[in-house]
Amino acid sequence: MQSLPIMILVFGAVFLLGLLAIAFTGPNAKRESSRRLQAIKLRHSENAVDKVEAQFRKAVAQRKPTSYKVAGSQSRSEALRLRLLRTGKGWTVQQYIYSSLGLTLALALLIGLKSGSMLLGLAIGIVIGAGLPHLVVNYQIGRRINAFITRFPDALELLTRGLRSGLPISETLTVVANELPGPVAEEFKLVTDRIRLGRTMEDSLQETANRLDLAEFSFFCITLAIQRETGGNLAETLANLADVLRKRAQMKLKIKAMSSESKASAYIIGSLPFIVFFLIYSINPTYMGRFFIDERLIIAGIGAFIWLSLGAFIMSRMINFEI
Repeated sequence: MQSLPIMILVFGAVFLLGLLAIAFTGPNAKRESSRRLQAIKLRHSENAVDKVEAQFRKAVAQRKPTSYKVAGSQSRSEALRLRLLRTGKGWTVQQYIYSSLGLTLALALLIGLKSGSMLLGLAIGIVIGAGLPHLVVNYQIGRRINAFITRFPDALELLTRGLRSGLPISETLTVVANELPGPVAEEFKLVTDRIRLGRTMEDSLQETANRLDLAEFSFFCITLAIQRETGGNLAETLANLADVLRKRAQMKLKIKAMSSESKASAYIIGSLPFIVFFLIYSINPTYMGRFFIDERLIIAGIGAFIWLSLGAFIMSRMINFEI
């Protein structure tokens, strides 16, 4: 029994000595030598690929590190303001809060007076009053994002044609803002307005990328940032990016078509309890009305609703694929 503490102490001492040895031995000489030889090879090579890689490494090394913060991570009010801004409807935080509170109070009074249970009316009012505006905002955000993704490859192709005709990138951004309709023109107009006010193109695009939080627009920002530092044929790069984004959109449509059967099953299974409840309530309101009066049935109904919501959430995660 006494040998166990001794073994633990020996193991801890060996582990500590190993960490100290790793900390003070320094870098591997062989690995450092090979890295330096590779850098010299890229610097003096005549191969075009090696020259591009050397320029890219030099540009990355010279870039100043910036602290990255997720847009809307400062506070809940900032996150809500950003979500409302992504809808493109011009809604404010005050309007959102007032609509949620009004819907909550109206439903609480209506259900409380109808059923005689103010606690149940308040619970349903809070759930619907907080959830329905959230769902409406999510729907508007998704609708605007889909419209942006659909027309964004057209914007890249328009940028490509402008660059091939000899226009600078700033002028082509203005052309996109004036020619294309919908959210694409609105976002590019904001970018050009920031550039006119003295902001750099990289900062203006990055601000839009943080607000939109779209992989497609982030690809575009990274492409422009690398091209401005390393050089190259920007028109050809943007043309290839437009082709990749179109194929990405096609793949999303294929996944949507393949998962449509599962989504329909989830919708049917999730809506059946509510449909059956209201059908029976319309036939025999006295029988189903006990769910609004009896506390045991109220607790059972709330528990069933929670479990049903959990199952719907799990099914939605199972049929949601990321590309």
